Amino acid sequence: MKVVVTGGAGFIGGNLCRQLSASGHDVVALDNLSMGRAENLDGTDATLLEGDLCDPDTLDQAFDQAGAVVHLGAMGSVPRSLETPLLTHHNNATGTLQVMEAARRAGGIHTIVASSSSVYGATPDLPKHESLPTRPMSPYGASKLATEWYALAYQHSLDLPVLAFRFFNVFGPLQPADHIYAAVIPRFIDAALDGRALTVYGDGKQSRDFTYVDTVCATIVDAVNRQVTSPEPVNLAFGQPVTLLELVDLLQELLDMELAVDHLEPRAGDIRHSDAASARLYELFPDTSPVPLRAGLQTTIDWFRQP
Repeated sequence: MKVVVTGGAGFIGGNLCRQLSASGHDVVALDNLSMGRAENLDGTDATLLEGDLCDPDTLDQAFDQAGAVVHLGAMGSVPRSLETPLLTHHNNATGTLQVMEAARRAGGIHTIVASSSSVYGATPDLPKHESLPTRPMSPYGASKLATEWYALAYQHSLDLPVLAFRFFNVFGPLQPADHIYAAVIPRFIDAALDGRALTVYGDGKQSRDFTYVDTVCATIVDAVNRQVTSPEPVNLAFGQPVTLLELVDLLQELLDMELAVDHLEPRAGDIRHSDAASARLYELFPDTSPVPLRAGLQTTIDWFRQP
């Protein structure tokens, strides 16, 4: 089956294209390479189509004869969204609307979209289950809420088969550390291997429900293969939160080195705690099994150490 992955040359996209190709699918990675990298597709059979997901003609070309679309293309990062809220909205909300329209024009393609735990925002309840109110604290979180609800609205009203996943702090190989909006795990590993102090915003007691990228991609491949849909969003995480200070301790153990930590002021828009309820995920994917944090971190460290 032909599967289109928007943002296919990105961190999650590159890993997903690799798994989809290994599963025998004909994969097209649509990416404008503003944040993705063509080399993330090295070693896969995926075809890179360079273009913008907000361009209807490009989408129609990519979606022709496709059996499924995985919509990962987005402008990530809470801090970046605070600096460029309009651009974040354009790429994430309007971009999703363009993808939905193109999927409908192509005959109603099964469409999986990536939302984010950031949609929970200021909602204090733990763990975060999908029936909670959503209270985004950043333009990024608001744009991701628009992403999932545009997709689900197309399913409810226009019969487009849709599955909206809420990702929680995905990490693993291919995740870049060389820009100011880098996620915490690649930032920590890169700093540690370079002998620099690890930067922690706030007291470090904030928690994150880290999910290894191979687990995320394996679940998406299963969803593509079985054409899984849901009338509600689905958390793609497993309720295994750790604090940033606990993460530092684990990295010290795996790297066998003492790590210095610099504490800075908390960042605007950051949530305090992230902890996913996974009952709905297991209802749809009863055989899913997360890669443990320790194993995922070791594989990620090994990737960073490659010459």
